[in-house]
Amino acid sequence: MDKAFPRLRARDDLFTSFINHMLQSKLFYKTNKPSFASELRTGEEKSAISNELLVNAGFIDQLMAGVYSFLPLGFSVLKNVENIIRKNMIDAGGQEILMPVLQPKENWIKTGRWNNLDVLFKVNGSGDKEYALGPTHEEVVSPLAKKNVFSYRDLPISVFQIQTKFRDELRAKSGLLRTREFLMKDLYSFHANQEDLDKYYEKMIKVYFNIFKELGIGKQTYLTLASGGTFSKYSHEFQMVTDAGEDIIYICNKCKTAVNKEIKNETPACPNCSSDSFVEKKAVEVGNIFKLGTKYSLPFDLKFKDSDGSEKPVIMGCYGIGLGRSIGAVVEASHDEKGIIWPKEIAPFLVHLIEINPSTGSGQAKKVKATAEKIYQDLQKQGIQVLYDDREDKSAGEKFAEADLIGIPYRIVVSEKTLAKNSVEVKERNKKSTKLVKIKQLSKLFK
Repeated sequence: MDKAFPRLRARDDLFTSFINHMLQSKLFYKTNKPSFASELRTGEEKSAISNELLVNAGFIDQLMAGVYSFLPLGFSVLKNVENIIRKNMIDAGGQEILMPVLQPKENWIKTGRWNNLDVLFKVNGSGDKEYALGPTHEEVVSPLAKKNVFSYRDLPISVFQIQTKFRDELRAKSGLLRTREFLMKDLYSFHANQEDLDKYYEKMIKVYFNIFKELGIGKQTYLTLASGGTFSKYSHEFQMVTDAGEDIIYICNKCKTAVNKEIKNETPACPNCSSDSFVEKKAVEVGNIFKLGTKYSLPFDLKFKDSDGSEKPVIMGCYGIGLGRSIGAVVEASHDEKGIIWPKEIAPFLVHLIEINPSTGSGQAKKVKATAEKIYQDLQKQGIQVLYDDREDKSAGEKFAEADLIGIPYRIVVSEKTLAKNSVEVKERNKKSTKLVKIKQLSKLFK
């Protein structure tokens, strides 16, 4: 991947270089003790634990209902999620592009969605021009493909983007779990026949499960049958079980396939194994995939010439994942009464290095600071992402409480007490116990 995508690697290296060097005294954030209230103070949004934690730990900031800024900690997590998704899309044969958010009304008229999609943001331009702010990109990618696909030799092909979407949700709620502006990965695949689409579709199911595994929510996420609408008999959602979810799914006790409420009402037996034994759970949708067929190729006359010389419509599939929603889902699945517990793969930093100020008159202040600074530099040389709490106006208790709230995987404490044993105190965020590690042995801990 490094050789094939040097610019991608350079961009990521630049971001990693920035985030690796972070003193907490300089970090752009503020924390508040989470209340875990049943309702947010804004009144419009229903509270979710993930939203309470992400806001109060200084990862995101709410501008208005359904619209958030990502602060440095949150942006770091967002980039880590983005890189996991991007790598999996490239490994699956996807080519990354970037399409416009601002889209012509005419394209939406062609597909019949200008007046039928209730979440569509419509924008008035100069004169009598009208535009859509893209909630999805079938109306853009289909005419784009028409300029590049002419023959069966051009197929199959798949393109994806990671880009901002806008949806005029009636009720934005639960923080990042339902927003009006959000970052989404959408991939579109183009095929010569149904068999090829079916094969790629099954491949993407496996790719999606790998993504959710890497994000740390694989065990809680179920492939869920949903209505295919005008596309096919079924589409598929990826639903993560959580009490904050607004969806109801029914998990088959026999094969663990899930069905959503609509399918359960239509077919009481499991469509996969015919069992009638289910367990009901609340869940949040973290991804979805559709077999679009010719739904969007026909309105744009997206056709190709087959090997026999006949002209046929291109068959399409689409595959989406919301990045912010995935972050909210991870926090819903991984937290305790003290704060967030980030999986190592997407944590803003791997290590939270905490310097504890010696007691007045001990004469050890310089030694503690010098040792902490050296550990900070050594960790950086190893390529380990580290947040260094160098603040001198905070007590040990305040630093520990904030570290638990932020949820970085490893906490390393340097204090007068630990230095007396030429050691540091190491604690994993998802464990209760601590241990002393000799400073000389510290580098081996992260290999």
